[in-house]
Amino acid sequence: MQSSAELRVLPLASSHWPGIKRIYQQGIDGGLATFESAVPDCADFMAGKIDNLGLVAVDGANSVAGWIAAAPVSTRWAYRGVIEHSVYIDRAQSGRGLASDLLAELIVRAQSQGYWMIQSAIFDANQASRALHLKLGFREVGFRERIAQAPTGPLAGQWVNTVLYELRLAPLSGNQPDGAGSGAP
Repeated sequence: MQSSAELRVLPLASSHWPGIKRIYQQGIDGGLATFESAVPDCADFMAGKIDNLGLVAVDGANSVAGWIAAAPVSTRWAYRGVIEHSVYIDRAQSGRGLASDLLAELIVRAQSQGYWMIQSAIFDANQASRALHLKLGFREVGFRERIAQAPTGPLAGQWVNTVLYELRLAPLSGNQPDGAGSGAP
């Protein structure tokens, strides 16, 4: 397999859907990444994401090795600078630093676009994702006990806890997401 240095990071596009879907399904099947029980269709997936913050890592044959995407946490104006994200890596690429590379790039892009906070809710059993977020400067800010039952994987049917993570960003040059307003916390 290739190292993350042998992969290219590109903007996420609908043309990457077959690879995104394959990797998302791996995450669902693994049972530690999402409460989803089925991959949404491409249109629904893309509609919920922020265009400029979706990224894929591809190999020389343009096969998707991992992806990251962000969505607004709310449509309310007060939360315009707060996003949540998901990062998924092909099992064959696990442990090569790809998730770290994608999340680091998302952080840089989010900050340059004026977002002031990135958040994530991670299954407490997903130690790899929790460690990744701490490594990149996120902090644990909360714990949700028995928030929902896992639909698939080793925890299927069991109540699952999630840990809340956030990373505060200082928007550059007074940028605001979508040109909205001024000032950031």
